[in-house]
Amino acid sequence: MTKPIIAVVGRPNVGKSTLFNRLAGRRVAIVEDLPGTTRDRVYSDIVWKDQGFTLVDTGGLELSPESSISEKIKDQVEVAVEEADAIIMLVDVKDGLTIPDQEIAETLRRSQKPVVLAVNKCDNEERVNQAFDFFQMPLEEPVVISAYHGIGVSDLMDRVVANMPAAPPAEHEADILKIAIMGRPNAGKSMLLNSLLGQERVIVSDVPGTTRDSIDTIVERDDRRALLIDTAGIRRRGKINRGIEKYSVLRALRAIDRSDVCLLMLDAADMVTAQDAHIAGYIRDAYKGILIVVNKWDLADELGLRKRDCNLEIEKNLRFLHYAPVVFISAKTGLGIDQILRKSFEIHGSRMKRIEHAELKEAITNAVESHPPMTKRHFKIKDVIQPDVLPPTFIFAVSNPTLVHFTYRRYLENSLRNNFGLVGTPLKLLFNKRLPKKLKSDT
Repeated sequence: MTKPIIAVVGRPNVGKSTLFNRLAGRRVAIVEDLPGTTRDRVYSDIVWKDQGFTLVDTGGLELSPESSISEKIKDQVEVAVEEADAIIMLVDVKDGLTIPDQEIAETLRRSQKPVVLAVNKCDNEERVNQAFDFFQMPLEEPVVISAYHGIGVSDLMDRVVANMPAAPPAEHEADILKIAIMGRPNAGKSMLLNSLLGQERVIVSDVPGTTRDSIDTIVERDDRRALLIDTAGIRRRGKINRGIEKYSVLRALRAIDRSDVCLLMLDAADMVTAQDAHIAGYIRDAYKGILIVVNKWDLADELGLRKRDCNLEIEKNLRFLHYAPVVFISAKTGLGIDQILRKSFEIHGSRMKRIEHAELKEAITNAVESHPPMTKRHFKIKDVIQPDVLPPTFIFAVSNPTLVHFTYRRYLENSLRNNFGLVGTPLKLLFNKRLPKKLKSDT
Protein backbone atom coordinates (compact mmCIF):
# COMPACT_ATOMS: atom_id res chain seq x y z
CA MET A 1 0.00 0.00 0.00
CA THR A 2 1.46 3.38 -1.05
CA LYS A 3 1.95 5.99 1.66
CA PRO A 4 0.36 9.40 0.97
CA ILE A 5 2.75 12.24 0.14
CA ILE A 6 2.41 15.50 2.07
CA ALA A 7 4.21 18.50 0.56
CA VAL A 8 5.31 21.58 2.51
CA VAL A 9 5.21 24.73 0.36
CA GLY A 10 5.75 28.42 0.96
CA ARG A 11 7.94 31.41 0.24
CA PRO A 12 11.66 31.28 1.10
CA ASN A 13 12.56 31.71 4.77
CA VAL A 14 9.10 31.04 6.17
CA GLY A 15 10.46 28.02 8.06
CA LYS A 16 9.79 25.05 5.75
CA SER A 17 13.06 23.30 6.60
CA THR A 18 12.61 24.00 10.32
CA LEU A 19 9.15 22.42 10.26
CA PHE A 20 10.43 19.52 8.18
CA ASN A 21 13.29 18.86 10.60
CA ARG A 22 10.97 19.17 13.60
CA LEU A 23 8.69 16.47 12.17
CA ALA A 24 11.46 14.30 10.75
CA GLY A 25 13.03 14.25 14.20
CA ARG A 26 10.14 12.04 15.31
CA ARG A 27 11.34 9.33 12.97
CA VAL A 28 13.46 6.49 14.30
CA ALA A 29 17.06 7.34 13.46
CA ILE A 30 18.83 5.40 10.74
CA VAL A 31 21.25 3.08 12.51
CA GLU A 32 23.65 2.56 9.61
CA ASP A 33 25.61 5.74 8.98
CA LEU A 34 27.92 4.40 6.29
CA PRO A 35 30.27 6.72 4.40
CA GLY A 36 28.87 7.65 1.01
CA THR A 37 25.21 7.38 1.94
CA THR A 38 23.13 10.35 0.81
CA ARG A 39 22.27 12.57 3.75
CA ASP A 40 20.84 15.67 2.03
CA ARG A 41 17.34 14.22 1.92
CA VAL A 42 14.34 16.45 1.43
CA TYR A 43 11.83 13.79 2.46
CA SER A 44 11.09 11.67 5.50
CA ASP A 45 8.66 8.90 6.34
CA ILE A 46 6.51 10.04 9.27
CA VAL A 47 4.03 8.20 11.46
CA TRP A 48 1.51 10.38 13.28
CA LYS A 49 -1.12 8.68 15.44
CA ASP A 50 -0.82 5.43 13.48
CA GLN A 51 -1.10 7.21 10.12
CA GLY A 52 1.98 6.82 7.92
CA PHE A 53 2.92 9.28 5.18
CA THR A 54 5.92 10.75 3.40
CA LEU A 55 6.71 14.39 4.12
CA VAL A 56 8.47 16.36 1.38
CA ASP A 57 10.11 19.77 1.75
CA THR A 58 9.57 21.23 -1.72
CA GLY A 59 11.93 24.06 -0.86
CA GLY A 60 14.80 21.59 -0.77
CA LEU A 61 14.14 20.10 -4.19
CA GLU A 62 16.34 22.63 -6.04
CA LEU A 63 13.81 22.58 -8.83
CA SER A 64 15.28 25.45 -10.83
CA PRO A 65 18.51 26.68 -9.21
CA GLU A 66 19.08 29.43 -11.77
CA SER A 67 15.54 30.79 -11.66
CA SER A 68 14.24 33.83 -9.84
CA ILE A 69 12.68 33.45 -6.40
CA SER A 70 9.18 33.89 -7.82
CA GLU A 71 9.83 31.17 -10.40
CA LYS A 72 11.14 28.84 -7.69
CA ILE A 73 8.00 29.36 -5.62
CA LYS A 74 5.87 28.68 -8.69
CA ASP A 75 7.81 25.46 -9.30
CA GLN A 76 7.26 24.31 -5.70
CA VAL A 77 3.54 24.93 -5.89
CA GLU A 78 3.34 23.17 -9.25
CA VAL A 79 5.07 20.08 -7.86
CA ALA A 80 2.78 20.02 -4.82
CA VAL A 81 -0.38 20.40 -6.90
CA GLU A 82 0.69 17.73 -9.39
CA GLU A 83 2.13 15.09 -7.11
CA ALA A 84 1.18 15.49 -3.43
CA ASP A 85 -1.89 13.98 -1.80
CA ALA A 86 -2.19 16.85 0.70
CA ILE A 87 -0.36 20.14 1.20
CA ILE A 88 0.87 22.21 4.14
CA MET A 89 1.15 25.88 3.15
CA LEU A 90 3.49 27.71 5.50
CA VAL A 91 3.49 31.50 5.99
CA ASP A 92 5.55 33.79 8.23
CA VAL A 93 3.56 35.88 10.71
CA LYS A 94 6.40 38.42 10.93
CA ASP A 95 6.03 39.26 7.22
CA GLY A 96 2.29 39.67 7.43
CA LEU A 97 0.00 38.67 4.59
CA THR A 98 1.93 39.16 1.34
CA ILE A 99 0.75 39.17 -2.26
CA PRO A 100 2.82 36.02 -3.08
CA ASP A 101 1.13 34.27 -0.14
CA GLN A 102 -2.28 35.16 -1.53
CA GLU A 103 -1.31 33.98 -5.02
CA ILE A 104 -0.02 30.66 -3.69
CA ALA A 105 -3.17 30.16 -1.61
CA GLU A 106 -5.41 30.85 -4.60
CA THR A 107 -3.51 28.36 -6.77
CA LEU A 108 -3.72 25.71 -4.07
CA ARG A 109 -7.43 26.37 -3.53
CA ARG A 110 -8.15 25.84 -7.23
CA SER A 111 -6.24 22.54 -7.17
CA GLN A 112 -8.95 21.00 -4.94
CA LYS A 113 -6.21 19.22 -2.99
CA PRO A 114 -6.51 19.14 0.82
CA VAL A 115 -4.56 22.18 2.06
CA VAL A 116 -3.73 23.10 5.65
CA LEU A 117 -2.53 26.67 6.24
CA ALA A 118 0.06 27.07 9.01
CA VAL A 119 1.10 30.49 10.33
CA ASN A 120 4.67 30.07 11.56
CA LYS A 121 6.86 31.90 14.10
CA CYS A 122 3.97 32.59 16.49
CA ASP A 123 6.09 32.28 19.62
CA ASN A 124 4.52 35.06 21.70
CA GLU A 125 1.08 36.57 22.29
CA GLU A 126 1.65 39.57 20.03
CA ARG A 127 2.47 37.35 17.05
CA VAL A 128 -0.47 35.07 17.78
CA ASN A 129 -2.71 38.14 17.53
CA GLN A 130 -1.05 39.11 14.23
CA ALA A 131 -1.95 35.70 12.84
CA PHE A 132 -5.59 36.78 12.57
CA ASP A 133 -4.63 38.65 9.37
CA PHE A 134 -4.32 35.28 7.62
CA PHE A 135 -7.95 34.35 8.25
CA GLN A 136 -8.86 36.30 5.11
CA MET A 137 -6.95 33.87 2.89
CA PRO A 138 -9.10 31.60 0.65
CA LEU A 139 -8.32 28.50 2.72
CA GLU A 140 -9.68 26.90 5.86
CA GLU A 141 -8.95 28.45 9.27
CA PRO A 142 -5.16 28.51 9.78
CA VAL A 143 -3.21 26.68 12.46
CA VAL A 144 -0.92 28.88 14.57
CA ILE A 145 2.52 27.32 15.14
CA SER A 146 6.15 27.90 15.97
CA ALA A 147 8.14 25.22 14.15
CA TYR A 148 11.33 26.20 15.97
CA HIS A 149 9.80 25.82 19.45
CA GLY A 150 7.36 23.05 18.53
CA ILE A 151 4.33 25.15 19.52
CA GLY A 152 1.13 24.06 17.77
CA VAL A 153 2.87 21.40 15.67
CA SER A 154 0.71 18.64 17.17
CA ASP A 155 -2.44 20.58 16.24
CA LEU A 156 -1.08 21.04 12.73
CA MET A 157 -0.41 17.34 12.27
CA ASP A 158 -3.83 16.42 13.67
CA ARG A 159 -5.37 18.68 11.03
CA VAL A 160 -3.18 17.21 8.28
CA VAL A 161 -4.09 13.64 9.20
CA ALA A 162 -7.78 14.56 9.40
CA ASN A 163 -7.57 15.96 5.86
CA MET A 164 -5.55 13.04 4.52
CA PRO A 165 -7.21 11.19 1.64
CA ALA A 166 -8.20 7.61 2.37
CA ALA A 167 -5.46 5.09 1.67
CA PRO A 168 -6.00 3.11 -1.54
CA PRO A 169 -6.81 -0.58 -1.26
CA ALA A 170 -4.08 -3.15 -1.80
CA GLU A 171 -3.33 -2.82 -5.49
CA HIS A 172 -2.20 -6.32 -6.42
CA GLU A 173 -1.81 -9.78 -4.94
CA ALA A 174 0.90 -10.14 -2.33
CA ASP A 175 2.55 -13.04 -4.17
CA ILE A 176 3.62 -10.84 -7.07
CA LEU A 177 7.14 -9.43 -7.02
CA LYS A 178 6.90 -5.68 -7.61
CA ILE A 179 9.81 -4.24 -9.61
CA ALA A 180 10.33 -0.50 -10.17
CA ILE A 181 12.42 0.62 -13.13
CA MET A 182 14.31 3.69 -11.91
CA GLY A 183 16.73 6.02 -13.64
CA ARG A 184 17.35 9.33 -15.33
CA PRO A 185 15.62 10.39 -18.54
CA ASN A 186 17.09 8.68 -21.62
CA ALA A 187 18.66 5.89 -19.56
CA GLY A 188 16.40 3.49 -21.46
CA LYS A 189 13.61 2.72 -18.97
CA SER A 190 10.83 2.56 -21.55
CA MET A 191 12.89 0.47 -23.94
CA LEU A 192 13.80 -1.95 -21.15
CA LEU A 193 10.14 -2.30 -20.22
CA ASN A 194 9.26 -3.07 -23.82
CA SER A 195 12.13 -5.56 -24.10
CA LEU A 196 10.99 -7.38 -20.98
CA LEU A 197 7.42 -7.50 -22.25
CA GLY A 198 8.62 -8.82 -25.59
CA GLN A 199 10.66 -11.57 -23.96
CA GLU A 200 8.39 -12.71 -21.14
CA ARG A 201 4.81 -13.93 -21.30
CA VAL A 202 2.43 -11.05 -20.56
CA ILE A 203 -0.35 -12.03 -18.15
CA VAL A 204 -2.15 -8.73 -17.67
CA SER A 205 -1.11 -5.52 -19.37
CA ASP A 206 -2.12 -1.92 -18.80
CA VAL A 207 -3.01 -2.41 -15.14
CA PRO A 208 -3.71 1.04 -13.69
CA GLY A 209 -1.39 1.83 -10.79
CA THR A 210 -2.14 4.08 -7.89
CA THR A 211 0.30 6.66 -9.25
CA ARG A 212 -0.96 9.13 -11.81
CA ASP A 213 0.40 8.46 -15.32
CA SER A 214 1.71 5.06 -14.19
CA ILE A 215 0.91 1.91 -16.13
CA ASP A 216 1.86 -1.40 -14.55
CA THR A 217 2.30 -4.70 -16.33
CA ILE A 218 2.33 -8.23 -14.93
CA VAL A 219 4.66 -10.71 -16.62
CA GLU A 220 5.48 -14.34 -15.91
CA ARG A 221 8.78 -16.20 -15.98
CA ASP A 222 9.23 -19.84 -14.94
CA ASP A 223 5.77 -19.88 -13.33
CA ARG A 224 6.62 -16.84 -11.21
CA ARG A 225 4.95 -13.48 -11.68
CA ALA A 226 6.34 -9.97 -11.48
CA LEU A 227 4.63 -6.58 -11.62
CA LEU A 228 6.69 -4.03 -13.55
CA ILE A 229 6.14 -0.48 -12.30
CA ASP A 230 6.69 1.85 -15.22
CA THR A 231 8.30 5.10 -14.05
CA ALA A 232 9.03 6.29 -17.57
CA GLY A 233 6.39 8.98 -16.97
CA ILE A 234 8.91 10.84 -14.81
CA ARG A 235 9.68 12.97 -17.84
CA ARG A 236 6.78 15.05 -19.08
CA ARG A 237 6.86 17.11 -22.22
CA GLY A 238 7.22 20.75 -21.32
CA LYS A 239 8.01 19.98 -17.68
CA ILE A 240 11.81 19.82 -17.92
CA ASN A 241 13.95 22.52 -16.36
CA ARG A 242 17.64 23.24 -15.94
CA GLY A 243 18.18 21.34 -12.71
CA ILE A 244 16.76 18.11 -11.40
CA GLU A 245 13.42 17.40 -13.05
CA LYS A 246 10.41 18.85 -11.28
CA TYR A 247 8.68 15.56 -10.72
CA SER A 248 11.56 13.10 -10.38
CA VAL A 249 11.88 13.08 -6.59
CA LEU A 250 8.22 12.58 -5.73
CA ARG A 251 7.62 10.05 -8.48
CA ALA A 252 10.76 8.16 -7.49
CA LEU A 253 9.53 8.04 -3.90
CA ARG A 254 6.14 6.69 -4.97
CA ALA A 255 7.66 4.00 -7.16
CA ILE A 256 10.24 2.97 -4.55
CA ASP A 257 7.58 2.79 -1.85
CA ARG A 258 5.45 0.43 -3.95
CA SER A 259 8.31 -1.84 -5.00
CA ASP A 260 10.11 -4.88 -3.62
CA VAL A 261 13.12 -4.58 -5.93
CA CYS A 262 14.34 -1.51 -7.83
CA LEU A 263 16.25 -1.60 -11.09
CA LEU A 264 18.66 1.35 -11.10
CA MET A 265 19.36 1.99 -14.76
CA LEU A 266 22.65 3.62 -15.71
CA ASP A 267 23.59 4.86 -19.16
CA ALA A 268 26.87 3.23 -20.23
CA ALA A 269 27.82 6.44 -22.03
CA ASP A 270 28.09 8.51 -18.84
CA MET A 271 27.73 5.92 -16.05
CA VAL A 272 27.06 7.31 -12.53
CA THR A 273 25.82 10.90 -12.29
CA ALA A 274 24.80 12.92 -9.23
CA GLN A 275 21.13 12.28 -10.02
CA ASP A 276 21.80 8.53 -10.22
CA ALA A 277 23.43 8.70 -6.78
CA HIS A 278 20.41 10.54 -5.37
CA ILE A 279 17.99 7.93 -6.70
CA ALA A 280 20.25 5.19 -5.35
CA GLY A 281 20.24 6.88 -1.95
CA TYR A 282 16.44 6.90 -1.87
CA ILE A 283 16.37 3.17 -2.65
CA ARG A 284 18.97 2.43 0.02
CA ASP A 285 17.18 4.46 2.68
CA ALA A 286 13.91 2.66 1.89
CA TYR A 287 15.65 -0.70 2.47
CA LYS A 288 14.50 -2.05 -0.90
CA GLY A 289 16.28 -4.64 -3.00
CA ILE A 290 18.36 -3.22 -5.83
CA LEU A 291 19.84 -4.40 -9.12
CA ILE A 292 22.15 -2.03 -10.98
CA VAL A 293 21.48 -2.24 -14.72
CA VAL A 294 24.08 -0.74 -17.08
CA ASN A 295 22.23 -0.13 -20.34
CA LYS A 296 23.43 0.52 -23.92
CA TRP A 297 26.18 -2.07 -23.59
CA ASP A 298 25.86 -2.69 -27.35
CA LEU A 299 27.88 0.54 -27.66
CA ALA A 300 30.69 -0.70 -25.38
CA ASP A 301 33.23 -1.28 -28.16
CA GLU A 302 32.39 2.01 -29.84
CA LEU A 303 32.79 3.85 -26.52
CA GLY A 304 35.88 1.89 -25.49
CA LEU A 305 34.24 0.54 -22.32
CA ARG A 306 35.24 -2.48 -20.26
CA LYS A 307 33.14 -4.14 -17.57
CA ARG A 308 36.01 -4.02 -15.10
CA ASP A 309 36.37 -0.24 -15.42
CA CYS A 310 32.61 0.28 -15.15
CA ASN A 311 32.42 -1.87 -12.04
CA LEU A 312 35.22 0.17 -10.46
CA GLU A 313 33.39 3.42 -11.23
CA ILE A 314 30.16 2.09 -9.73
CA GLU A 315 32.08 0.91 -6.67
CA LYS A 316 33.66 4.35 -6.30
CA ASN A 317 30.54 6.47 -6.79
CA LEU A 318 27.94 4.19 -5.19
CA ARG A 319 29.95 2.85 -2.26
CA PHE A 320 26.84 2.52 -0.13
CA LEU A 321 25.44 0.00 -2.64
CA HIS A 322 28.40 -2.36 -2.38
CA TYR A 323 25.97 -5.28 -2.06
CA ALA A 324 24.09 -4.59 -5.31
CA PRO A 325 24.73 -6.93 -8.25
CA VAL A 326 25.50 -5.32 -11.61
CA VAL A 327 24.28 -6.55 -15.00
CA PHE A 328 25.26 -5.19 -18.42
CA ILE A 329 22.49 -5.11 -21.00
CA SER A 330 21.20 -3.53 -24.15
CA ALA A 331 17.49 -2.83 -24.00
CA LYS A 332 17.69 -2.06 -27.72
CA THR A 333 19.20 -5.38 -28.88
CA GLY A 334 18.06 -7.61 -26.01
CA LEU A 335 21.62 -8.34 -24.87
CA GLY A 336 21.59 -9.61 -21.25
CA ILE A 337 17.86 -8.96 -20.76
CA ASP A 338 17.27 -12.52 -19.58
CA GLN A 339 19.31 -11.81 -16.42
CA ILE A 340 17.01 -9.14 -15.07
CA LEU A 341 13.97 -11.05 -13.82
CA ARG A 342 16.11 -13.98 -12.68
CA LYS A 343 18.32 -11.65 -10.61
CA SER A 344 15.30 -9.75 -9.29
CA PHE A 345 13.71 -12.94 -7.95
CA GLU A 346 17.05 -13.90 -6.40
CA ILE A 347 17.31 -10.52 -4.66
CA HIS A 348 13.76 -10.78 -3.34
CA GLY A 349 14.56 -14.25 -2.03
CA SER A 350 17.43 -12.71 -0.07
CA ARG A 351 15.11 -10.06 1.38
CA MET A 352 12.76 -12.82 2.58
CA LYS A 353 15.42 -15.20 3.92
CA ARG A 354 15.23 -16.41 7.51
CA ILE A 355 18.30 -17.99 9.11
CA GLU A 356 18.22 -20.56 11.90
CA HIS A 357 19.55 -19.18 15.18
CA ALA A 358 22.20 -21.88 15.57
CA GLU A 359 23.55 -21.31 12.04
CA LEU A 360 23.54 -17.56 12.55
CA LYS A 361 25.39 -17.71 15.85
CA GLU A 362 27.97 -20.14 14.48
CA ALA A 363 28.67 -17.92 11.47
CA ILE A 364 29.18 -14.82 13.62
CA THR A 365 31.34 -16.73 16.13
CA ASN A 366 33.59 -17.91 13.29
CA ALA A 367 33.74 -14.40 11.83
CA VAL A 368 34.83 -12.90 15.17
CA GLU A 369 37.44 -15.61 15.72
CA SER A 370 38.86 -15.01 12.24
CA HIS A 371 38.95 -11.24 12.65
CA PRO A 372 38.52 -9.92 16.23
CA PRO A 373 37.52 -6.26 16.61
CA MET A 374 40.46 -3.86 16.89
CA THR A 375 39.75 -2.16 20.20
CA LYS A 376 41.77 -1.82 23.37
CA ARG A 377 38.64 -1.97 25.51
CA HIS A 378 36.79 -5.18 26.28
CA PHE A 379 34.31 -6.04 23.55
CA LYS A 380 32.36 -9.25 23.12
CA ILE A 381 29.47 -10.39 20.93
CA LYS A 382 27.33 -12.50 23.25
CA ASP A 383 24.51 -13.49 20.91
CA VAL A 384 22.79 -12.59 17.65
CA ILE A 385 19.24 -13.15 16.40
CA GLN A 386 17.24 -12.38 13.27
CA PRO A 387 13.85 -10.96 14.31
CA ASP A 388 12.63 -9.81 10.90
CA VAL A 389 12.89 -9.88 7.11
CA LEU A 390 12.19 -7.33 4.36
CA PRO A 391 14.98 -6.49 4.87
CA PRO A 392 16.82 -9.13 6.92
CA THR A 393 17.34 -7.61 10.37
CA PHE A 394 19.87 -8.80 12.93
CA ILE A 395 20.19 -7.79 16.58
CA PHE A 396 23.57 -8.34 18.24
CA ALA A 397 23.91 -8.53 22.02
CA VAL A 398 27.31 -6.96 22.72
CA SER A 399 29.22 -5.90 25.81
CA ASN A 400 29.47 -2.26 24.69
CA PRO A 401 27.48 -1.03 21.65
CA THR A 402 29.50 2.20 21.44
CA LEU A 403 32.63 0.25 20.51
CA VAL A 404 31.21 -1.03 17.21
CA HIS A 405 33.12 0.85 14.51
CA PHE A 406 31.44 1.19 11.11
CA THR A 407 34.28 -0.81 9.52
CA TYR A 408 33.59 -3.74 11.84
CA ARG A 409 29.87 -3.39 11.20
CA ARG A 410 30.65 -3.67 7.48
CA TYR A 411 32.83 -6.73 8.16
CA LEU A 412 30.01 -8.47 10.04
CA GLU A 413 27.56 -7.53 7.29
CA ASN A 414 29.82 -9.00 4.62
CA SER A 415 30.24 -12.16 6.69
CA LEU A 416 26.46 -12.57 6.81
CA ARG A 417 26.19 -12.00 3.07
CA ASN A 418 28.95 -14.47 2.23
CA ASN A 419 27.70 -17.18 4.59
CA PHE A 420 24.03 -17.03 3.67
CA GLY A 421 24.00 -15.72 0.10
CA LEU A 422 22.24 -12.44 0.86
CA VAL A 423 22.37 -10.69 -2.52
CA GLY A 424 21.14 -7.25 -3.51
CA THR A 425 19.36 -6.43 -0.26
CA PRO A 426 20.36 -3.99 2.47
CA LEU A 427 20.69 -5.49 5.93
CA LYS A 428 19.77 -3.92 9.26
CA LEU A 429 22.37 -4.57 11.95
CA LEU A 430 21.42 -3.38 15.44
CA PHE A 431 23.74 -3.53 18.45
CA ASN A 432 22.34 -3.61 22.01
CA LYS A 433 23.71 -4.56 25.40
CA ARG A 434 21.13 -7.34 25.59
CA LEU A 435 18.51 -8.94 23.41
CA PRO A 436 14.86 -7.93 23.86
CA LYS A 437 13.28 -10.43 26.27
CA LYS A 438 10.46 -11.51 23.96
CA LEU A 439 12.77 -12.03 21.01
CA LYS A 440 15.29 -13.88 23.14
CA SER A 441 12.63 -16.31 24.35
CA ASP A 442 11.65 -17.07 20.75
CA THR A 443 15.13 -18.18 19.65
